[in-house]
Amino acid sequence: MKKIAVLTSGGDAPGMNAAIRAAVRTAIYNGLEVVGVRRGFAGLIEGDFFLMETGSVSDIMQKGGTFLLSARCDEFLEPEGRKKAADQLKKHSIEGLIVIGGDGSLRGAESLYREQGIAYISVPGTIDNDLPGTDYTIGFDTAMNTIIEAINKVRDTATSHERTFIIETMGRTSGYLTMMAGLASGADAVLIPENKADIEEVCQILIERQKHGRLHNIVLVAEGYKGNFRTNRDLTESTAFLIGKEIARKTGQDTRVIILGHLQRGGSPTAMDRILASKLGAKAVELLLDGKSSRMVGIVGNKIQDSSVEDILNGKKEIDLDLYKLNEVLSI
Repeated sequence: MKKIAVLTSGGDAPGMNAAIRAAVRTAIYNGLEVVGVRRGFAGLIEGDFFLMETGSVSDIMQKGGTFLLSARCDEFLEPEGRKKAADQLKKHSIEGLIVIGGDGSLRGAESLYREQGIAYISVPGTIDNDLPGTDYTIGFDTAMNTIIEAINKVRDTATSHERTFIIETMGRTSGYLTMMAGLASGADAVLIPENKADIEEVCQILIERQKHGRLHNIVLVAEGYKGNFRTNRDLTESTAFLIGKEIARKTGQDTRVIILGHLQRGGSPTAMDRILASKLGAKAVELLLDGKSSRMVGIVGNKIQDSSVEDILNGKKEIDLDLYKLNEVLSI
């Protein structure tokens, strides 16, 4: 193998730049040419490539986001679009691909491999930490710390005005980020998709806390939490706002709702994310040089390993609900 390409796809995650840097410099160290692909799979189809040198990735490790840019690409979802992408790679004599992203990126790269024979290694970059095959994904630690910092600031106002704040975090299908941020920040209640806690139970907890003189609360809710509401819900209304209304009505507490949104994606990556990304980016290049493909690098038990992408896409990462229970115990 003489020439590879690197791209980032899907939602950005802090630490992606560190992974790019590690992949590029490891490849050059091993005598490979490296091409950067702008705007993910869209850039792959359009041939938006540029040759990368060691200096191309200088001073990017500390920056959030991805300097290669990312974009959604409906055309790549179709076989015709993936053939265009493969033709561009072949036209530029690119023999291997490193894809940094989440489950959607894995699916796209796997389809390109199955249909067009394009060798690739995936590096998991997603703040949700929802991929099996790795204990942690790039971006999770930074996003968790961003949430904790926001909660710390909100708690000052909650205390001063004796209010209950409902804070919505990212996590459509996985509540891992929400659960861990709640545990680390001392949230008074945590609501996640994996646990069907009734909002009535949450209200009773808050009422009991009020009886004991605790007049401010932080309720953390993952955006994918559906709940079990007694009233008819407006499907266009955010779950967090609905929870806020229910809590205010049932407890009489003054409530406010905050949706952190894309704030969670940004910011300079933590040391943990920088180190993890560097290890995984370097390992991805080594796997390509070893002739491997359709693998995802990850960290399990503090050791770098690789797993079959097919197994990852067919599996599901289970969260440790004992940690959810621990948060309940510590929040009394």
